[in-house]
Amino acid sequence: MKIAIAQLNPTIGDISGNSNLILEAAKKATVERANLLLTPELSLIGYPPRDLLMDASFIAAAATQLQKLAQDLPPDLTVIVGTVVPNAHAVKLGGKSLFNSAVLLQNGAVKQVFHKRLLPTYDVFDEDRYFEPGENSNYFTVGELKIGVTICEDLWNNVEFWGKRSYAGNPIADLAKLGVDLVVNLSASPYSAGKRGVRSAMLQHSVIRCGIPIVYANQVGGNDDIIFDGSSFAVDRKGDLIQVLISFETDFAVLEYEENKQDLVGSNQQSAAEIEAVQLSFYPPEGDAEIWAALVLGVRDYVRKCGFSKVVLGLSGGIDSALVAAIASCAIGPENVLGVLMPSPYSSDHSVNDALELARNLGMAIELLPIGDLMKSYDRTLADLFVNTTFGIAEENIQSRIRGNLLMAISNKFGQLLLSTGNKSEMSVGYCTLYGDMNGGLAVISDVFKSRVYSLCRWLNAGGYAGTVPPFPSPSKEIIPVNIISKAPSAELKPGQVDRDSLPDYDVLDDILQRSIEHHQSVPEIVAAGHDAAVVKFVVKLVRQSEFKRRQAAPGLKISDRAFGTGWRMPIAKASFY
Repeated sequence: MKIAIAQLNPTIGDISGNSNLILEAAKKATVERANLLLTPELSLIGYPPRDLLMDASFIAAAATQLQKLAQDLPPDLTVIVGTVVPNAHAVKLGGKSLFNSAVLLQNGAVKQVFHKRLLPTYDVFDEDRYFEPGENSNYFTVGELKIGVTICEDLWNNVEFWGKRSYAGNPIADLAKLGVDLVVNLSASPYSAGKRGVRSAMLQHSVIRCGIPIVYANQVGGNDDIIFDGSSFAVDRKGDLIQVLISFETDFAVLEYEENKQDLVGSNQQSAAEIEAVQLSFYPPEGDAEIWAALVLGVRDYVRKCGFSKVVLGLSGGIDSALVAAIASCAIGPENVLGVLMPSPYSSDHSVNDALELARNLGMAIELLPIGDLMKSYDRTLADLFVNTTFGIAEENIQSRIRGNLLMAISNKFGQLLLSTGNKSEMSVGYCTLYGDMNGGLAVISDVFKSRVYSLCRWLNAGGYAGTVPPFPSPSKEIIPVNIISKAPSAELKPGQVDRDSLPDYDVLDDILQRSIEHHQSVPEIVAAGHDAAVVKFVVKLVRQSEFKRRQAAPGLKISDRAFGTGWRMPIAKASFY
């Protein structure tokens, strides 16, 4: 039996468009003589649909489109589609009104429905807000072959692998008791750095433990702040990866289940060396290439799915805006990126020159809008009110807010999406200005620590650009001007200002932040790791005081297990317990 995997990039709410993606994959599967086509979790409506699920007309439209899709599909092909199914017993027996389901379409009709059993409620997930968990695991048959069906989290309760049990039930163990020959999984598993390797290792462990091969079909693409890496794969009965799909791109593959071997075999001519190469790429030490690919995909899909074609950003001559400009240029083409340079009297000549050189290297347009006269106008307007006070943060922030106003004016006038350029280190401690540099429709690197920003830029200059699509126009020289990387970081809001006047060195700051935010270490634990107690308490205090800023920030692309976005739920008004 031939099994096709369609690694799709659905758009949330585009039920007709997503149906067409499935139909096109089905036609391709038929050409490849596949018997079964797998699509990702909620492939018909897109994941995560969130409160769209509370709209009865949306649910009805999905049901109507599902029936139409069933009739349009090739008659000899069995297709499993992810969608929502009403819970008919909710009114009388209680419970949520919907199931997160996998629907088996065959010969123009719905033949069988499978409900997701394990509903995640951590990080970006809140599925129990909408869905009733399925009660039982089940399978369908093709000839004498029993194929068990699972949906995403259903495979994430391997107590031996994780060292703990997260749910009472274990769908894959239950399917093993039912004597299934094969397990398929429809997933929408979000990306975070290093997760691809964990995901494949977990399923390889599960296969070795239960002796049942698994085919895993994952969604790809960006939806709001969440990026899905795809990286679909198949694991044979021995626990070996025998089919892998491309990460961060749509893809399609066909493999076979050989009944005489009672096992999966790859059938689209992937060599052992190719499979090994992709498998190794699953296990980078949270590498720059992986993070770059995720950010480029996130920007590209956010721009496209929100209906934009061009973006604008402020260029300061600093490293953060340089990286965002490079990501945007790669994502949608440099001809669709506008950089705006807004020097003040405190901006250094080298910052202006660095920004101009960056724009030339990327092949993007740039506008120069000096803000000195605007600053004087603010000074005159506030002179009487600010009399007998000293220059301070208020005046510094005025500069940032002038720039933010100009960028928003350009965005409004020309319909260009404004990208904000703050990194995770700044967002963590509030080293950013509300209604100034925080303005924007997407915060591209808000989940990227400053030290990683430097690493990405060095990787790019060392030849990382060679793998970018489209390629940058100047591969013979560095993309990011070397002076941007080598100079001390500065907001340049007053004479001689550098970041270390207000913050610890970024290597120190980022290690403290990573331990506190991503690893949930306490102040004593961080101090025990070798950091100065006063510095740790200072940093942790800044993080907690800055929550009100983060609450008002643009959505930011998530690349870590703990990002300031959907999964971050901290109170603003709170007491310190240190």
